Amino acid sequence: MFSVNWKPNKSSPVPLHKQITDFVKEKISNGEWTIGYKLPPQRTLAKVLEVNRSTIVTAYDELTAEGLIEGKSGSGTKVINNTWNLLATASPPDWSSYVSSSIHKPNLPTIQEINQAEFSPNMIRLGTGELSPDLLAGRSMKQIFEKMAMKDISYGYEEPKGLLPLRKEISNYLKTIGIEASPSSILIVSGSLQALHLISVGLLHRGSTVLTEKPSYLYSLHVFQSAGMRLVGIPLDKEGIKVNDIPRNKKPNKAALLYTIPSFQNPTGTLMTVERRNHLLNVCQQEQLPIIEDDVYRELWFDEKPPNPLKASDKNGLVLYLGSLSKTLSPGFRIGWVVGPEPVIEHLADIKMQTDYGSSSLSQWAAVEWFASGLYEQHLNEIRNQLKIRRDFTLNILNKYFSDIATWEKPNGGFYIWLRLLTSISIRELFETALAEGILLNPGNVYDHQADQHLRISYSFASLSELEDGLRRLSMIIRRLI
Repeated sequence: MFSVNWKPNKSSPVPLHKQITDFVKEKISNGEWTIGYKLPPQRTLAKVLEVNRSTIVTAYDELTAEGLIEGKSGSGTKVINNTWNLLATASPPDWSSYVSSSIHKPNLPTIQEINQAEFSPNMIRLGTGELSPDLLAGRSMKQIFEKMAMKDISYGYEEPKGLLPLRKEISNYLKTIGIEASPSSILIVSGSLQALHLISVGLLHRGSTVLTEKPSYLYSLHVFQSAGMRLVGIPLDKEGIKVNDIPRNKKPNKAALLYTIPSFQNPTGTLMTVERRNHLLNVCQQEQLPIIEDDVYRELWFDEKPPNPLKASDKNGLVLYLGSLSKTLSPGFRIGWVVGPEPVIEHLADIKMQTDYGSSSLSQWAAVEWFASGLYEQHLNEIRNQLKIRRDFTLNILNKYFSDIATWEKPNGGFYIWLRLLTSISIRELFETALAEGILLNPGNVYDHQADQHLRISYSFASLSELEDGLRRLSMIIRRLI
């Protein structure tokens, strides 16, 4: 979704099309819109700038006449020159070609649109996978930083694996969920996404395959694909990943590892049972298939604790375990951890030092205080209560407005409800129509291209009033499209 922080001044004596022409020229001359840059379609720009389409047509015609842009059927309108002196002897670099040939793949177009729309004012975000601002521990965070101000802490770089006091606190925390891990086998990372990036570039070969649940949050990223790997999906049922499908997919695909979210899976909310966890670990041991266990949602349980992590039963160093404070405390805190065999952790720590020279020391010291003071456990209890209220509220709204047009399962924790529409409609049209009406959705096909009749509904971010209003209006949009 195209956006700019500028609009023409409708009270100015300068014609609107002239203001827009000058704006585009400035973007080009400043090097912000380089040669090859694709301008937004006329209708899109007209909507963003809140003018008639005819105004945009006039502006584009003038820019075309001056040799700055060119429109071609099927490929849109692009910048073709950055100077009014068309006799310039040297051509500027075509940055678009650099972007297109980059090793790292861009986000999926829908994900890019979601990322931009999340910052639009008055947008009801029905799919956002983070805590509502109302649930963030602002007051406690102030207490934490006040305590830190009274202590003599370091503000420089920390050692490669991360702040030792924090790794000790995490080691103690892991014991409460059945994992025995010394501080030397723990790496502090800037969220679990950085952990996946380090693993992709540090442990895997180009051309290898990663097995994952299908659907999966991993499909909405390009972290492994950009490192030259591909994903192969293993279906889910109500108990978790279908383990019996793993051996038949490992050998022909030359799978290097398996990625799983066993607790309140993203996007389906599925909780893997104890039996399925044991079966998964046994099969992966037999197949010598390493596991990445992404457990960032496990503390967001409602009625009873989830089973112990796979890592708790791992006696052979098969599992790399990922945890984070992003989902439970604050997405902007950027503190996560990887637990694994010491040689692997040391290698990943070395790569991390080459990447960012360590996570924020200030955030690491604050995390120490959260764990050591007991405030983190208190916060978790409150978050669980609030999320349960939100889940029950959302289920009631769904029962009221969606009972005849969709199906879903009741999640026992996490953020998400995986909604399946009963009548086939265009998920892209639904996304665009809802967005135009101020409702931001996470369509299922970003998590599995075949899940084109699904939506990931999150009850964690929008307020209760927004959830009710957004879901009520969404049901009306779906009925119109049907």
